[in-house]
Parts: sequence; C-alpha cells; structure tokens
Amino acid sequence: MSALVENVKDTIVSTIRGTGEIVNAVTETVSGSLTTALRGTGAVGQALTDTVTDVASGVIKGTSQVGGDLGEATKGAVIGVLQGTRDVGGEAVAAVGSTAQGLVSATADVGGDLASTARRAMEGAIEGAGRVGVKSVDLVAATAAGAVRGAGGLGRAATQSVTSVARGLIEGASAVGGDLASAARGAVVGVLRGSSELGRESANAVAATAGSVVSATARVGGDVAATARAAVEGAIQGAREIGMDATEAASAAATGALRAAGEVSATAVEQVQKAVTGVISGVKVVAKAPFAH
Repeated sequence: MSALVENVKDTIVSTIRGTGEIVNAVTETVSGSLTTALRGTGAVGQALTDTVTDVASGVIKGTSQVGGDLGEATKGAVIGVLQGTRDVGGEAVAAVGSTAQGLVSATADVGGDLASTARRAMEGAIEGAGRVGVKSVDLVAATAAGAVRGAGGLGRAATQSVTSVARGLIEGASAVGGDLASAARGAVVGVLRGSSELGRESANAVAATAGSVVSATARVGGDVAATARAAVEGAIQGAREIGMDATEAASAAATGALRAAGEVSATAVEQVQKAVTGVISGVKVVAKAPFAH
C-alpha cells in the first residue's frame, strides 16, 4: 500500500469516527490530499492518474474499515477530486474517469456493492461539475467509462459486474438529471478500453452492457432509443480506440440493446430497432437476430 493510500485511509477513518458524516468529510479529505500530492508531482498525465487512483483506494479502504457507507464515500470522493484538480489546474475529465475506475475496483476488493458505487460516482460527477464549472456531459461519459473499466476483466462473472455497474450509472445519472445517453456511451467505451481484442467474450460484454443500459433506461422512464443509439456509438468509438473491428462491436451493442428492448415492450423494440439500424458514425450497423416482445 502506497504512502498516499495509507494517509488517505487513516484520515478517512479518523474523520468518520469523529463526525459520523461521510460525503462532506470525504470531499474535504480528498480535495486536500489531492492538492498537496499534485503540487509535488504535477497535475497531468500518469502522475494525475496514479494520484487519484491512490486517493480513491484510500477512501474506500478507510470507509470500509469503519463500516461506513461506500456509496456516500464514493460521491464525496468524486466531488473532492473535481475540487482538487480545479485548485491545481488539472484535467478534470481525465481525473474523474480514473477516480471512478479506482473507486469501483477498490469496492470490488472489499466486497462492496458495485452498482451502488457506480451510481454514487455518477451523482458526484454531475453535482461536482456544477460546482467547478465543467461540462457535465463530458464528465458523465468519462465517469461511465472509468467505472466500467474498474469492474474489469471478461468472462461471465466479470460481465455480471459490468452490467451491474452500467445499471448503477444510468440510475445515478437519472437521479440528478444527467444525460443518460452520455452514460450509456461511456459505459460501452469502457468495456472496450478494458479489452485487448474484440473476441467472443468482449463482444458478449458489449452486448450485455448495451442491454443493461437500455433496461435501466426503461426502468427510470428514459428514452430507450437514444440510449440504445448512444451504446452503439460507444461501441464504435471504443473499437476504433483499440484498433478493432467497429462493425462487429456495433453489431454486438445493437443486438444487446434489442434483446433488452424485447423484455420491455413491442414499442420499445420498434423504437430501438429504428435507432440502431443503418449507418451510425460511418458504420453500417446490423443486429444479428430479430427480436420481438
């Protein structure tokens, strides 16, 4: 455990034990710790990524140690990172993405609720954006991508974790008036950023994530067509970033979105079919199977 992780953990433990309050206590601890650390190393590139990852780990470990609410700690951590990066002139979008990744990963390490952590990370990003004057749509996408990467890996168990995180991201964005499409796009981008190749497992993860965001959008009364299209756009963006076949990735996302829509209603299927069929971001998208309610 690095010195920064240990320092943040110990500060969180003593603060929560002393006040019982979590969100504001974590916000102030994270903002202060980040500002101090980054003034010594520089607020850019790998130094920024490493620092916010260590801070996130310390927050979760400390909160877990005293039996605190990991969701509240997560929200406070994201707001604190936004404040801290603003104070040292750091790149907020990159910092929040790395923070969300670190928070979800650390939550998994302590056996916490990944969906709750993802939800509260999204809430913190959107609320924090207003405090520091950053465009929330960009933060939503970065938070989603980071959180999904934090769930990590491929295979059935990892895919279940990713879909739980994706659901939490949509619920979090909805709870505070955030852009659901940006959350969906970022979630699928995150799946692909965590993959070295677009094989069967990663295609399955893309499909499952697209399905999860569409299902969650339906549950919160959002626009399933917009979310489905955004998931396909995220698949294309993510595939291009890692140099993989964008057509295959888009097809996987469209198929997953349609499968989820089929569990909602015939109307949802019609809306999603229309949204994900045709040329999107320069890619001809074809879902691999018909779906009906």
